[in-house]
Amino acid sequence: MKAILRDFPEELETERLTIRAPRPGDGAEMSRALHESWAELQEWMPWAQGSPPAEADSEARLREGRARFLTREDLWLLLFLKGTRTLVGSSGLHRINWNVPRFEIGYWVRTPYAGKGYITEAVSGITAFAFDVLGARRVEIRCDSQNLRSAAVARRCGFAHEATLRHDDRQPQTGDLRDTLIFVKLADDPVT
Repeated sequence: MKAILRDFPEELETERLTIRAPRPGDGAEMSRALHESWAELQEWMPWAQGSPPAEADSEARLREGRARFLTREDLWLLLFLKGTRTLVGSSGLHRINWNVPRFEIGYWVRTPYAGKGYITEAVSGITAFAFDVLGARRVEIRCDSQNLRSAAVARRCGFAHEATLRHDDRQPQTGDLRDTLIFVKLADDPVT
């Protein structure tokens, strides 16, 4: 089946979050979240270099993300406090291979909401969505080996450390070589 023909919901809920695809009009809240979190994002995210994007740039990027969601090329997801328009972070299912199916979960948290379990909750919900709704056979989380908080999320969500890719990439701010940790959960892994 062609990926674009796959039908599935574009929204899910967890205990405290509404997790959904980007929609027109989300740019203002995304811009505020990025401005609040830019210093922390710059350390780990290659896309967060230079100055934070203006509201119009955030809106354009979100609309492009929505288009990729609809074509099933990339499933970018925004994390909102349930019942509000307060963005607490962003996640999604990326580097999709529908033939397996295989997905990679990426994530970041808005600075004022860090350390409160929102990302762990989101990753758990998105992982369940990937397996239960999308039929995933493999879900990965990749992070810089020095990003201890990101690796801790993967471990808390029951992902197993599968590999370390040595000198796999460059650290965004310094350009130093870095290692990438790969955490994996398979559809037939025992439930923990």
